[in-house]
Amino acid sequence: MRDHRKHPRKPIELSIAFRIGDGPRVDATCRDISLGGMFIKTSSPAPFGATIEVLLSLAGLKQAAAIPSIVRWTTSEGMGVQFGVMGARETYALTQLLGSL
Repeated sequence: MRDHRKHPRKPIELSIAFRIGDGPRVDATCRDISLGGMFIKTSSPAPFGATIEVLLSLAGLKQAAAIPSIVRWTTSEGMGVQFGVMGARETYALTQLLGSL
């Protein structure tokens, strides 16, 4: 299968969380990440097309970044999400993380 991503993903094991709408926080693991999205390893993925909020601790930020995201695909292992619009601080911190991988 050909990869059509604009931003190539980099492998990483990172503890994250997500929230579907106003639902509860769900702890999960990030398996890979890029400036455009990530794969979230979870036993309870959100459905395809769902809008979620990814909660991610990034160096240089005082609190976890809350990144609006859309579920683009799911598997039995988790879900692939595309990040929505991020603020300048979140974008910079994520760029620094990716540069260190």
